[in-house]
Amino acid sequence: MGLECLESMHLMSTKNAALHVERVNVSFGGLRALNDVYLEIGKHEVVGLIGPNGAGKTTLFNALCGLVTPDSGEFHLNGEHRDFPKPHELVDLGIARTLQGVGLFGDLTVLENVMIGAQHLTQTGLISAAFARNAKDENRIREKARIALERVYAGGLAHRRADTLSYPDTKRVAIARALVSEPSILMLDEPAGGLGSQDIEWMNLLIRNLSAQMSVLLVEHHMDVVMSVCSKLYVLNFGEVIASGDAETVRRDPAVMAAYLGTGN
Repeated sequence: MGLECLESMHLMSTKNAALHVERVNVSFGGLRALNDVYLEIGKHEVVGLIGPNGAGKTTLFNALCGLVTPDSGEFHLNGEHRDFPKPHELVDLGIARTLQGVGLFGDLTVLENVMIGAQHLTQTGLISAAFARNAKDENRIREKARIALERVYAGGLAHRRADTLSYPDTKRVAIARALVSEPSILMLDEPAGGLGSQDIEWMNLLIRNLSAQMSVLLVEHHMDVVMSVCSKLYVLNFGEVIASGDAETVRRDPAVMAAYLGTGN
């Protein structure tokens, strides 16, 4: 296959992808945290990012969210080349992220916590998003927050204080807060972490349902979740992609089996 043909296929892939990054390099001091990393998420696709602790998963997540500035690399969103985003640009770009530590405000109600995710809809910022001090915004924001809670099957929690929730319920609320911004790309950081088997089944179902409306990128150590919901995986080790492809192809990769999944699987 000629070089021109390969370049044409690459451009077509980039154009059709919801998100495409390549040659991403990040250094902290003299340490190379990411080395020529690439990743692509198709529209309505669930992609998993796996690897051992320290492999670079969080660094890549943070680079995609503007919390880390890459030394170099290319960023394409919906086929358009642009600079890596800044955190304040994410909502307008249609990108939302959950945090591994959940990050709810315990003294606010569940509904108020979710409303904070809708701050881009207000004219007066974060505090007004939570407390709707701009009356013109109030009904719209509350309705969007309620809808987001219903999407994660947590509508009945709306008026509970966040610090009274069980841990699985805090996971639901954190995802709802991300959904209220109506993203086209949802980034989930360890969504199944700390959950029991029944709640993991619920999380798998939720992710599958969400992929009908958006693309999903998840970092997850729970391999049952990854293998169940992801159509494509990227495996990082020491800051480099060592394998990528559909879940079964990656599962059978000898290096991946030995390092992460266990040779007996």
